[in-house]
Formats: sequence, structure tokens, C-alpha cells
Amino acid sequence: MAVSSTFVATDGDAYEQQMGRWSRLLAEPFLDFVGPVGAGRVLDLGCGTGSLALALAARAPACRIFGVDFSPAYVEHARRRTADPRLDFQVGDACAIPFAAASFDHVLSLLMLHFVPRTSDAVAEMRRVARPGAVVAASVWDARGGFVAQRIVLDTAAAMDPKADALRAQNCTRPMTRPGELAAAWRVAGLADIHETALTIRMDYADFDDFWAPYLGGQGPAAGYVGGLEAEARDRLRGAVRRAYLDGEPDGPRSYAATAWAVRGVAPG
Repeated sequence: MAVSSTFVATDGDAYEQQMGRWSRLLAEPFLDFVGPVGAGRVLDLGCGTGSLALALAARAPACRIFGVDFSPAYVEHARRRTADPRLDFQVGDACAIPFAAASFDHVLSLLMLHFVPRTSDAVAEMRRVARPGAVVAASVWDARGGFVAQRIVLDTAAAMDPKADALRAQNCTRPMTRPGELAAAWRVAGLADIHETALTIRMDYADFDDFWAPYLGGQGPAAGYVGGLEAEARDRLRGAVRRAYLDGEPDGPRSYAATAWAVRGVAPG
């Protein structure tokens, strides 16, 4: 099945190490921004390994949650994480959501839309499956201005390799990652009562090995780049990133802020 995503997604365990802990942290302020869910039907579009769906299930015991992701490996991982009958995970495409129109009371997406080349199609699909009065909300990283840990790696790599420089440029210009883009897309889709905000979390690392390990799992663009390097080049990059991580102090704990843009709107009647 052709899918509308540029994200390499082949290993749920590796994704959990790379991005799952970020998703779990960001899910909480994102759900605060979304507002009360109640007893309705919720779509988690681009559910990945299930972090948002599980956080929502813990908050809203009366709702029914459907997770959709293009990666069979991630969907299988999400299914293994819970036996809750309120949660249903399946493979699907964000640009062709496998549900009928007006099927959901909430349509949510966490850290997915910026990897969809035809973002407007995905937002239109989110609008299509939302019932009148449904909340439609999404969040994506502020890749250029707010994701410190990833900038450390990409900025360091870009100074060493033109291919990494191109990857950094691609990452900083992905759709929906710049101020106002999410709200503009929501307006184009015909959603009402639109609100946009920035959500900031912090990620704590035990040491440099904890920081570097996610880039060895092959999931997503940055890890894919690192995994594609020859051993000598990868070792050089690791040494340079380690110096940036240490930043004048011995190896040990570090804490980096990460900011995401978030938007919510209401499907008109």
C-alpha cells in the first residue's frame, strides 16, 4: 500500500528509544491544550507506538480511541502495549483515512503532520472524519527554533558533511513546523474557533551514551543519516557531537528543552 509519509518507520522498539519518550512527555500538555474529551470517539492519526492513545485512555475512561499509523511495525508495537478494549490500532494512510465521514468527536495528531508531503490532503481528511462540533487538533516540533537536542546533532553534522547540511535544511523547512503554519492550514480546511500555541517540554539524559543511542536505531531522517555513514565517518560524527554535548563539563546528565507548535479548531456544523 502506498502511504503518504517520508518517515522511515520499521522498528517499534527503536522508535520508542528514539522518539517514544518524547511523545509520552508531549502528550500530556497537548491533551491539556485539546481540552476535555468525555465519552466520544477519538482518532489518533499517526499514532506511532501508541503514546498519545495510552495517555488519553488514562485521562478519559469513557472514550473509545482508534489509532492509525502507516507503519505496520509501529501499529504492532502499540497493540502489544495494551489489552484495553477501548483502544484499536490499525494501519492506514493519513491522506486516505480508513473511516467514514463524520466518524469522530475528536481528531488528534501528535508529531506526524510534518512528515506528510501532501499536508493539506491530510488536514482535509482530518476535517472529513470529524463530526460537526468535533475538536480537530495537532502538534509538530518547532524544528528550526525549538528542538535543541536534534539541532545539536544536525548542526554538528552539517558542518562536516554537505549531505547533512541538506538534511538539516529539509528538516527546518518541513511543512507545519514554522510559526502560524498550523493555524493557516486549519483555516484553509474550514475549521472554526482556531487556537494556536507553543508547548515546551524538557528531555533529561543520563549521559552522552543515552543521548546518542537513539541515533543508532535507524528510525526517522536523522537516525537514517547516521546509520548510512561508513564506520569511520560515524565515529568522527559521534566524537564531534559528544564534544557539543559535554560543552565544557564532564560527561553526565543534561536537560534540553523542546518546543512544539500546537493548534486546535472545531468542525463546523
